[in-house]
Parts: sequence; C-alpha cells; structure tokens
Amino acid sequence: MLLDNLKLFMRIVEKGSLSAAGRELNLSPATVSERLASLENYYGARLIARTTRSLSLTDEGRELMRGAKRILAETDELESRIKSGMDTISGSIQVSAPVDLGRNRIAPLLDEFMCEHDGVSVDLTLSDGYTDLVGRGIDLAVRYGDLPDSTLRVGKLADTRRIVCASPDYLKSEGTPCHPDDLQHHNCILMRFGNQLDHDWRFAIDGKEVVFPVYGNRIANDGELVRKWCRAGYGIAWKSEWDIQEDLKTGELVPLLEDYAPRPTSLQIVYPAGTVQARRIRMVMDYIAEWFSGNT
Repeated sequence: MLLDNLKLFMRIVEKGSLSAAGRELNLSPATVSERLASLENYYGARLIARTTRSLSLTDEGRELMRGAKRILAETDELESRIKSGMDTISGSIQVSAPVDLGRNRIAPLLDEFMCEHDGVSVDLTLSDGYTDLVGRGIDLAVRYGDLPDSTLRVGKLADTRRIVCASPDYLKSEGTPCHPDDLQHHNCILMRFGNQLDHDWRFAIDGKEVVFPVYGNRIANDGELVRKWCRAGYGIAWKSEWDIQEDLKTGELVPLLEDYAPRPTSLQIVYPAGTVQARRIRMVMDYIAEWFSGNT
C-alpha cells in the first residue's frame, strides 16, 4: 500500500492537483485525500501545502519526491528484470535538451536506444531556457557551457564552438563583416535563454576574450527558429556548430569572423546528485556519451 500511495503522491505532483491525479487514476476526491493523509501520517510530516487554488510541496514533500522517484524506478526495474530476464530494461526516462540539439541529435539517439530496448519509454523536454531538473523530475539533461546549479553532477560529452554565421543572400545584400566591431552595422538575430537575452557575443582579440554587444530586430527563445531566420537571410546568428553542421556543409550558412573565434565551450550531460540511478538511465547516458565520443 505504501508503494501505491507513493505513486499517487508522484501523480499529484506531476498533475499539480489532487483532483487531476484522481481522475487519471480513477479515484474519487475523497479517496485521494484519504490516501495522501495516510502517507503524511506514515511519515509524520505535511507533504503538500494546499489552498483552494493551488498546491505546493513542503520541504519534506520535496525530499520525499526525490526519494520516491528513485524507489519507484528501482521497483519497476527489479520487477521487469525478474519477469523478463536480467538483460532486459524497462521504464520511463525523463530527458531534457536544447531545442536544436535535442531535435536533431538527441531525439534520434533516443529512438535508436528505444529500438534496442523496447521496454523503455522516453519523455523528452526541449527547452533553450533553464530547466529545474530536480523540481521537474528530470533524470538527465544535455546542456551547453557552465551550469547555474552547482549541485548537479556533470559528465563532459564534447567540446563545441559557437560560430557566427549568415546566409549567402544576407551577405550579398548587406556585406560581410570582417571584424567583430562590424557587427554593430548588421542585423543580429538574438537568443533569449529564459529571462536572459544573449546580446553580448564573445570573441578572441589579441589573445583575450572580448565582449561585443550586438543588436537586431528578431529575438526568439527557440534555437531552431533562430537558425531558420538565419537561413532565410534575416540576419547574422551565433550558433553552436552542432546545430548548423549540415547548413555549413550545404552552403545554406556561411561561417564568419573565424579569425576571432573564442575558445570552445563544453557540451555536457548533467543529472541530479545524491540519487542512485536506475540501470536504464545509466545505460542511456552511456549510449549518448559513446555516440559523441565517436563523432567529435
């Protein structure tokens, strides 16, 4: 019964309300409330603060959510391994990745992994903004550069460059910048990462990294849209090489200011610290890391 109540608790957190969790599990509101109360009595702590309009986790609730996720994942995996054999893995994997990289690189890798392990399901969140891995119940994320959350564990996948680029049509119409200073006379397509606008582009000048503010009339929080705008000739973009490799090969985009390229940044796989990962999560992390090690 404890495991069933933990599953109900996780569903309440995912759905954001007792009633929504009850509807999904075909439970009456009274039953949901009784079972949540039973779980709180078992642990001797209030887990969810409820108002008429919303609910939020208490500190104890957040701690239980982290532990319950691990317990339920290990329970499901143990049951599957006993029933289906020790070499079989199953269960859900929550993954987060940047939009462009996630759609064009990570999603195909997950497809291949799921073909090899058909008992696994994937919930992929594509976002170029900050994602709270612990709060969202994300098992692993692929991220560029330094991390704002130092409590996460990190595994390096590859070095990656950000490349200033534009379409041939744009360059034919507006001219080609020869120095980072020239960007002030060009329309630059800007990315927004969460609430942060990425309008300070960095270049290597005489061995030092120098910031050049840039401006433009198009801003998006979607990396793929920035790439499409750039290919359409609307301006100059600053994109990861992983996102535009094919565009560079086909000539749809042209690299610019290569003599002033800053040092590469890291592409990393990150995951919450302090948890015992289920075998399927360790395996998919290794699968992704192996692909990048063989393609860089």
